[in-house]
Amino acid sequence: MTHPSSIGVIGAGIGGLAAALRLAAAGCAVTLFERHGAPGGKMRTLPSAAGPVDAGPTVLTMKDVFEDLFAAAGTRLSDHVTLHPLPILARHHWRDGTRFDLHADREATAAEIRGTFGAGSEADYRAFTADAARLFDAFEDPMMRTARPSLARLTARVARDPGLLRAMAPHLSLAARLARRFREPKLAQLFGRYATYVGGCPAQVPAILSLVSEAEARGVWHVDGGMHRLATALATLIEAKGGRIHYGTHIDRIDTANGTATGLTVNGTHHAFDAVLFNGDPRALRTGALGPDATEAVPETATEPRSLSADVLAFAATLAPGTPDLAHHTVFFGDDPATEFAPLMQGARPLDPTVYICAQDRGAAARPPGPERFEIIVNAPPGATDDKEGRCPTPILTQLARFGLRFDPPPGPETLTTPQGFDTLFPASLGSLYGRSPSGMMAPFQLPTAQTRITKLYLAGGGAHPGAGVPMAALSGRHAAETILKARTSTSTSRRRDTPGGMSTGSATIASVPSRSSAS
Repeated sequence: MTHPSSIGVIGAGIGGLAAALRLAAAGCAVTLFERHGAPGGKMRTLPSAAGPVDAGPTVLTMKDVFEDLFAAAGTRLSDHVTLHPLPILARHHWRDGTRFDLHADREATAAEIRGTFGAGSEADYRAFTADAARLFDAFEDPMMRTARPSLARLTARVARDPGLLRAMAPHLSLAARLARRFREPKLAQLFGRYATYVGGCPAQVPAILSLVSEAEARGVWHVDGGMHRLATALATLIEAKGGRIHYGTHIDRIDTANGTATGLTVNGTHHAFDAVLFNGDPRALRTGALGPDATEAVPETATEPRSLSADVLAFAATLAPGTPDLAHHTVFFGDDPATEFAPLMQGARPLDPTVYICAQDRGAAARPPGPERFEIIVNAPPGATDDKEGRCPTPILTQLARFGLRFDPPPGPETLTTPQGFDTLFPASLGSLYGRSPSGMMAPFQLPTAQTRITKLYLAGGGAHPGAGVPMAALSGRHAAETILKARTSTSTSRRRDTPGGMSTGSATIASVPSRSSAS
């Protein structure tokens, strides 16, 4: 009963990093390949006048997932990144002047709802959060934290607690459920936004996704220096455990023989591995981006239909005088969700979008002087082309100007990443940031699990179970690592320092590609 001796990992997103760290800590010889110049995948940064600015995920929730990950490597999360709990989860603005803060303290939130929207809305909020907490507690272990969810087990779980069925509202979309739950449309609009956290539209995703809000309600943390610090810390630990990371490396294809993954072709040369882990959009496998051998690794239902994309601005600026006060996370709502999501569901950009802003430097203990770093995110359809309007940040800035928000200097086109840009960054994704769409009650069971149809080829990342989001991607890495370790394909417990096929740091094939360890 031994571990696989050598693992080739494609992609240094959070899922790939989490799996690679667990595998390296377990004694495997891990070699990780990343096509970009830094770890993190979608947890990326862009340069700005105030330093690197996050241009990907901005919210860290479910901190225990990361504490467990670092513990698996024999260390502590707090020894590698500094986290600050946010007292305000998000600030919300509407054009009629309404402002509402969602607090980490639920009683503070209830009190603000009572003061802003009335006692009836407070009662609605308490009932909604009670249901969301119940759903989260019921499905966290049998769904999110298991490598292969079982519909039969989940059905049995509901049978033991029939009240869960009422909280799930299986016959309703999230939008329909919220419309019945909240007498105040603004609160229905606010909690409907959580569908976009996993790449869906409120009218298309099931009501059970109200539990997404519960993950945030249990705590949001700011990572000192930006979210990319988490990815950097994981990459550093992987190398400390003996793993190798090669950046700027293109994988030609995944090689197989008789339905079993045998290794990778890198820069024209085959390198054998005992197992291969792909941390990327599973659609890349189906479309042949990783070679013809892997096209049948997952079914089409695991990748289609596609989730939402986004237009993302990342830049540094100062706020013009008189602009609304921003929290670390601030949302500026369009007047009517229908005018936002109806176009998105038809493959068009919204006419009156909701605009989300992360003021990156406002979550730290002390805000640095000078220009602030900002990330702005607006939902966009997958596959959107870069027409003249799509390449220009003006529509987003115009929407913010309606709230009195202006930046000096205003961000230019070079700060904007569009769906087409995301498709270039993450090939074959069509720009979808969350893999398969979460639409429909059975969507969670359509996601591919860690084990693919090809023996010894595994998956991790937001496109695999348990789905989108930073903690979910980290959990997918755990599922993949545990699945690989259970396979026990190696006949030796010794830890090999060089992988088969000459894939050592001095290999002629990759000598021109600096790994993190060789570059330092």
